[in-house]
Amino acid sequence: MKKLLIFSAIAGCLAFSEAKAQVVNGVRLSELKSTYIEIDEFRPPNRGKVFVRLEYGQEVRNERDNALIKDENGRNLEFNSLVDCLNKMRSYGYELFQAYNRSKDKGTGEKVYVLKKQ
Repeated sequence: MKKLLIFSAIAGCLAFSEAKAQVVNGVRLSELKSTYIEIDEFRPPNRGKVFVRLEYGQEVRNERDNALIKDENGRNLEFNSLVDCLNKMRSYGYELFQAYNRSKDKGTGEKVYVLKKQ
């Protein structure tokens, strides 16, 4: 009886751990079919955390609506850094494929990570 109770508690915890779904453009990260994705950071002024833009080939008209990773309530998901997101994406089966800097203008650039589905 104890084993059944413990097993039920563990199964319940695992079920609820997947209840929190991260989405981008209305698609759960766990349901992405793209072999390659690209992530970069969006750092709002006066905030320690970063938001992450994820592109998997979707049409991106408005970054906030189509590219930022959101939580299950539709709020932009905050990460400590781009590497924090990279570690999170590993749990979805992605690994770092390539990293480069994208230049917006002279003297500034942003880190971009290309991830590949394992």
